[in-house]
Amino acid sequence: MGVVNAIETYTYEDYKQWKGDWELIDGMPLAMAPSPVRDHQKIGAELLSFLTDEVRDCEDCEVVYELDYIVDSENVLRPDIALICGEESDYITKAPKIIIEIVSDSTAKRDEKVKFEIYEREKVLYYILVYPKTLLAKIYKIENNIYQKQGDFTKEKYRFDALECKVELDFEKVFKRFKS
Repeated sequence: MGVVNAIETYTYEDYKQWKGDWELIDGMPLAMAPSPVRDHQKIGAELLSFLTDEVRDCEDCEVVYELDYIVDSENVLRPDIALICGEESDYITKAPKIIIEIVSDSTAKRDEKVKFEIYEREKVLYYILVYPKTLLAKIYKIENNIYQKQGDFTKEKYRFDALECKVELDFEKVFKRFKS
Protein backbone atom coordinates (compact mmCIF):
# COMPACT_ATOMS: atom_id res chain seq x y z
CA MET A 1 0.00 0.00 0.00
CA GLY A 2 1.37 3.41 -1.03
CA VAL A 3 1.99 6.31 1.32
CA VAL A 4 -0.74 8.93 1.27
CA ASN A 5 0.36 12.57 1.30
CA ALA A 6 -1.39 14.00 4.36
CA ILE A 7 -0.45 17.59 3.52
CA GLU A 8 -2.89 19.19 1.15
CA THR A 9 -1.39 21.59 -1.38
CA TYR A 10 -3.06 24.23 -3.50
CA THR A 11 -2.64 25.93 -6.88
CA TYR A 12 -3.17 29.37 -8.30
CA GLU A 13 -6.69 28.29 -9.32
CA ASP A 14 -7.50 27.65 -5.64
CA TYR A 15 -5.77 30.87 -4.59
CA LYS A 16 -8.04 32.95 -6.85
CA GLN A 17 -11.07 31.79 -4.83
CA TRP A 18 -9.78 32.74 -1.37
CA LYS A 19 -10.93 35.76 0.57
CA GLY A 20 -8.42 37.85 2.50
CA ASP A 21 -4.71 38.39 1.86
CA TRP A 22 -2.61 35.33 1.10
CA GLU A 23 0.57 34.19 -0.53
CA LEU A 24 1.06 30.72 -1.98
CA ILE A 25 4.51 29.15 -1.58
CA ASP A 26 5.17 25.65 -2.88
CA GLY A 27 1.43 25.00 -2.81
CA MET A 28 1.10 26.01 0.84
CA PRO A 29 -1.19 28.94 1.73
CA LEU A 30 0.42 31.55 3.97
CA ALA A 31 -1.69 34.32 5.47
CA MET A 32 -0.32 37.81 5.03
CA ALA A 33 0.55 39.67 8.22
CA PRO A 34 -1.98 42.21 9.50
CA SER A 35 -1.90 45.67 7.96
CA PRO A 36 1.64 47.07 8.10
CA VAL A 37 2.50 49.58 10.79
CA ARG A 38 2.71 53.24 9.89
CA ASP A 39 6.50 53.41 9.41
CA HIS A 40 6.33 50.42 7.06
CA GLN A 41 3.66 52.17 4.99
CA LYS A 42 5.41 55.55 5.02
CA ILE A 43 8.76 54.09 3.91
CA GLY A 44 6.93 52.09 1.25
CA ALA A 45 5.26 55.27 0.01
CA GLU A 46 8.63 57.09 -0.12
CA LEU A 47 10.25 54.27 -2.09
CA LEU A 48 7.27 54.02 -4.42
CA SER A 49 7.39 57.77 -5.05
CA PHE A 50 11.15 57.87 -5.67
CA LEU A 51 11.10 54.87 -8.02
CA THR A 52 8.06 56.17 -9.90
CA ASP A 53 9.85 59.49 -10.48
CA GLU A 54 12.94 57.63 -11.69
CA VAL A 55 11.07 55.65 -14.38
CA ARG A 56 8.64 58.39 -15.42
CA ASP A 57 10.28 58.69 -18.86
CA CYS A 58 10.79 54.96 -19.35
CA GLU A 59 7.82 53.94 -21.50
CA ASP A 60 8.14 50.18 -21.01
CA CYS A 61 8.46 50.13 -17.20
CA GLU A 62 6.27 50.96 -14.22
CA VAL A 63 6.36 50.69 -10.45
CA VAL A 64 3.60 48.73 -8.71
CA TYR A 65 2.64 48.31 -5.05
CA GLU A 66 1.44 45.01 -3.54
CA LEU A 67 0.56 43.43 -6.89
CA ASP A 68 0.44 39.61 -7.08
CA TYR A 69 3.50 38.02 -8.70
CA ILE A 70 2.28 34.73 -10.20
CA VAL A 71 5.53 32.77 -10.32
CA ASP A 72 3.88 29.48 -11.30
CA SER A 73 0.80 27.43 -10.41
CA GLU A 74 2.07 26.78 -6.85
CA ASN A 75 3.74 30.11 -6.03
CA VAL A 76 2.01 33.48 -5.82
CA LEU A 77 3.82 36.23 -3.92
CA ARG A 78 2.85 39.80 -3.16
CA PRO A 79 5.98 41.97 -3.02
CA ASP A 80 5.66 45.34 -1.33
CA ILE A 81 7.03 47.18 -4.39
CA ALA A 82 8.11 45.95 -7.82
CA LEU A 83 9.57 47.59 -10.91
CA ILE A 84 8.18 45.71 -13.90
CA CYS A 85 8.96 46.14 -17.58
CA GLY A 86 7.09 44.83 -20.60
CA GLU A 87 4.34 43.29 -18.49
CA GLU A 88 1.05 42.89 -20.34
CA SER A 89 -1.00 41.07 -17.70
CA ASP A 90 -3.08 42.58 -14.89
CA TYR A 91 -0.67 40.80 -12.52
CA ILE A 92 3.07 40.24 -12.50
CA THR A 93 3.77 37.14 -14.59
CA LYS A 94 7.47 37.53 -15.39
CA ALA A 95 10.42 38.35 -13.20
CA PRO A 96 10.39 42.01 -12.15
CA LYS A 97 13.56 44.05 -12.57
CA ILE A 98 13.44 45.19 -8.92
CA ILE A 99 11.54 43.85 -5.92
CA ILE A 100 11.50 45.65 -2.59
CA GLU A 101 10.31 43.97 0.59
CA ILE A 102 9.94 46.09 3.72
CA VAL A 103 10.95 43.75 6.52
CA SER A 104 9.10 43.54 9.81
CA ASP A 105 9.55 41.13 12.70
CA SER A 106 6.60 39.07 11.46
CA THR A 107 7.87 38.85 7.85
CA ALA A 108 11.65 38.64 8.33
CA LYS A 109 12.04 34.88 7.86
CA ARG A 110 9.80 34.81 4.79
CA ASP A 111 11.46 37.89 3.22
CA GLU A 112 15.08 37.00 4.03
CA LYS A 113 14.99 33.29 3.22
CA VAL A 114 11.90 31.96 1.45
CA LYS A 115 11.23 34.87 -0.90
CA PHE A 116 14.95 35.51 -1.31
CA GLU A 117 15.38 31.98 -2.71
CA ILE A 118 12.33 32.22 -4.97
CA TYR A 119 13.31 35.63 -6.37
CA GLU A 120 16.87 34.38 -6.92
CA ARG A 121 15.61 31.25 -8.70
CA GLU A 122 13.30 33.38 -10.88
CA LYS A 123 16.18 35.76 -11.64
CA VAL A 124 14.62 38.95 -10.31
CA LEU A 125 17.45 41.28 -11.23
CA TYR A 126 17.56 43.27 -7.96
CA TYR A 127 16.16 42.34 -4.56
CA ILE A 128 16.07 45.01 -1.85
CA LEU A 129 15.32 44.32 1.80
CA VAL A 130 14.42 47.48 3.72
CA TYR A 131 14.49 47.57 7.53
CA PRO A 132 12.34 50.45 8.86
CA LYS A 133 13.53 50.17 12.47
CA THR A 134 17.20 50.70 11.57
CA LEU A 135 16.68 52.68 8.33
CA LEU A 136 18.83 50.22 6.40
CA ALA A 137 18.46 48.79 2.90
CA LYS A 138 20.32 45.69 1.70
CA ILE A 139 20.61 45.42 -2.08
CA TYR A 140 21.24 42.15 -3.93
CA LYS A 141 21.86 41.77 -7.65
CA ILE A 142 21.72 38.59 -9.75
CA GLU A 143 25.18 37.72 -11.07
CA ASN A 144 25.79 34.27 -12.58
CA ASN A 145 22.33 33.17 -11.36
CA ILE A 146 23.15 33.95 -7.70
CA TYR A 147 22.37 37.02 -5.63
CA GLN A 148 25.48 39.01 -4.82
CA LYS A 149 25.16 41.59 -2.07
CA GLN A 150 25.80 45.08 -3.41
CA GLY A 151 25.96 46.61 0.04
CA ASP A 152 24.13 48.04 3.02
CA PHE A 153 22.67 51.49 2.42
CA THR A 154 21.58 54.11 4.95
CA LYS A 155 22.57 57.41 3.32
CA GLU A 156 24.30 56.34 0.12
CA LYS A 157 23.07 56.39 -3.47
CA TYR A 158 22.77 53.27 -5.61
CA ARG A 159 22.56 53.28 -9.40
CA PHE A 160 20.82 50.24 -10.91
CA ASP A 161 23.23 49.93 -13.82
CA ALA A 162 21.81 46.68 -15.25
CA LEU A 163 18.47 48.29 -16.16
CA GLU A 164 17.50 49.74 -19.54
CA CYS A 165 16.10 52.80 -17.75
CA LYS A 166 18.31 55.05 -15.68
CA VAL A 167 17.32 54.39 -12.07
CA GLU A 168 19.03 55.58 -8.91
CA LEU A 169 17.89 55.53 -5.29
CA ASP A 170 19.26 58.06 -2.83
CA PHE A 171 18.75 56.46 0.56
CA GLU A 172 19.67 59.68 2.37
CA LYS A 173 16.54 61.22 0.82
CA VAL A 174 14.38 58.08 1.21
CA PHE A 175 15.12 57.80 4.93
CA LYS A 176 15.39 61.55 5.70
CA ARG A 177 11.85 61.94 7.06
CA PHE A 178 12.32 59.02 9.47
CA LYS A 179 15.52 60.11 11.19
CA SER A 180 15.03 61.71 14.58
